[in-house]
Amino acid sequence: MIRVEQYSPAAAKAWDDLVRKSKNGTFLFFRGFMDYHADRFTDASLLFYDDKGLCGLLPASVRDTVVTSHGGLTYGGYVLGDNAVQRTVDEMVRATVAYYRKQGMTRLVIKPVPYIYTRIPAEEELYSLTRLGAVLRYRCVSSALHPTAHPKQRQSRRGGVVRARKSGLRVLRVDDPDSAELRDFYAVLADVLLKRHHVKPVHSYDEMRLLMSRFPDEIKLFVTVSGSRVLAGVWMFVTGEVAHTQYIAVSDDGKRLGAGDLLIDQLISQEYSDKPWFDFGISTEDNGRILNDGLIFEKEGFGARSVCYDTYELDLPEAMKLLEA
Repeated sequence: MIRVEQYSPAAAKAWDDLVRKSKNGTFLFFRGFMDYHADRFTDASLLFYDDKGLCGLLPASVRDTVVTSHGGLTYGGYVLGDNAVQRTVDEMVRATVAYYRKQGMTRLVIKPVPYIYTRIPAEEELYSLTRLGAVLRYRCVSSALHPTAHPKQRQSRRGGVVRARKSGLRVLRVDDPDSAELRDFYAVLADVLLKRHHVKPVHSYDEMRLLMSRFPDEIKLFVTVSGSRVLAGVWMFVTGEVAHTQYIAVSDDGKRLGAGDLLIDQLISQEYSDKPWFDFGISTEDNGRILNDGLIFEKEGFGARSVCYDTYELDLPEAMKLLEA
């Protein structure tokens, strides 16, 4: 029998311990990451216990009567211990529906962890949710590759690498969150996003500094420089299975000199060649309705191919009727 509890700070250590041991958790689910923007999201996370102890988690936030796993994260869904089999997760989902309905919630929105991030298969929740009527609401597309087994890079990408090397450009790894390189990268990033997409970075400069200091092994910055001038940079989120490009930014001069091509090529072939996956992130807008053809073309030029980031929605009153029946 599954027992459910709402998260409280007193459970932070137990929460993080299960994330570390889980088959599909990443550092994004550590409380130190989830809570850095706690002022923007009302937490509604749950912990699940069986007769042996803590066996699952649901990172979640709530707005009005809609629960989302998680509103501040790229993905969410149930975080599961190795022993959480299909029947266990069925019970977790049923307990979730009953718990949130008792609180007057009307919808549950789940963004499951994409399969490339899981240590072992962990899609039990997909079956459990759809069994209660959950529907696929949105589908975004990312681009990922195996660093050691992927289609050849396009000639244009290889040509950029050659140009960058002839120009004497260098790639640096930046570990210090107080470095000038992080400040310069953020300036390039903000400028690129404003000029090309009319948006600001999701993370502020201070948030980037904070997260790099909290997660020095998981969050890294790499930049391409000419002398001391930053021409391109990538902010990396590194999990057990995946090296993920959270932000990529290349200045106009950097594009001309192939700074971005050199940077990505070195990350794939050297820095993260031991990772099963290198994920460039999504190339869609408006919850997947719009495909940015130019953006995905650049990622596919390195040999990356599509991986879906899905969002499911469950009508809680209707799901409760099924449970009661």
